[in-house]
Amino acid sequence: MTGEPLPLWIEILVAALLLLSALFTLVAAWGVVRLKDFFQRMHPPALVYTWSAWCVTFASIAYFSAQSHGLQLHVWLIIIVLSITVPVTTVLLSRAALFRGRRHEGREALP
Repeated sequence: MTGEPLPLWIEILVAALLLLSALFTLVAAWGVVRLKDFFQRMHPPALVYTWSAWCVTFASIAYFSAQSHGLQLHVWLIIIVLSITVPVTTVLLSRAALFRGRRHEGREALP
């Protein structure tokens, strides 16, 4: 940390990315509340949360790169792991819900 203030355009970029991330998270929460069953609720929020995480990643890269006067890519590790695990988790949750739904009789026919 150099103690120098960051350029105004970096601060605006970081703030805009973080606000966009908050907006994405709000949209995902709204989707969870509005959609009626588990299978409809799981895909859009997973995508939106991933987009939100990408915004935070870009904000972190911009902030730490400007602060250290060099490109800082250590934050990429977090988003790479997240981008791999979110789809896998979504598939596992959907398969578990499908299995559970088929076991309960009297429900709608599941594929």
